[in-house]
Amino acid sequence: MASPVELVIVDDHPLFVHGLELLLGPASDGRLSVTGVTADPASAAALVRRCRPQIVLVDLVMPQPGGIRAIAAIRRAEPGVRVVALSGTADVELIAQALRAGASGFLPKTARPDELVAPLLAMTEGWSVLPTSVLADLAGEPRPPVRGTFRLTGEQRLLWRLVASGATTAEIALQLHVSERTVKRLVSRLLRLLGVTTRAEAAAMAGRAGILDER
Repeated sequence: MASPVELVIVDDHPLFVHGLELLLGPASDGRLSVTGVTADPASAAALVRRCRPQIVLVDLVMPQPGGIRAIAAIRRAEPGVRVVALSGTADVELIAQALRAGASGFLPKTARPDELVAPLLAMTEGWSVLPTSVLADLAGEPRPPVRGTFRLTGEQRLLWRLVASGATTAEIALQLHVSERTVKRLVSRLLRLLGVTTRAEAAAMAGRAGILDER
């Protein structure tokens, strides 16, 4: 049996990391193995040099110096390693920065471990991986407006749905696998896009736009 593909995870969300450590191996029939983990983006490059993995998973939303700088440092330290950017939401601007810093692709943290296996194995064959919706956004392809009014990504509509359903900041953070601070930033941005100032206004608008009916 061939040796498993070794991965390093750079992420400060313990529950998410622990889940990958436990489940990636079984989900991939032993073809993937997590050999190193750090929650500190500043130490990521040193860990990669020490572990010499084939793939590094890097959360984009982390404390300073942050995921983007961690990706750049990793690629400087090990130019041949494949880096995958991760995030709980598909912030296209952030993903574009990650790709410019040297990431070979992006995967959402909302995906199940078994859904990550094929893309990660494909990366070892030289492929780059991006969800279709993200690729469309990066290519500048216009998205259809929600009920003819707003142009939001699927992730922003999910956030809007959670806000409209009355989910707390903590509940949204758990659902999206991000920190509560990140949720507050994402909600603020959503409110600006909607042209409202409160969650209550966003919830009322969601009812009129049929957002709660989306699945």
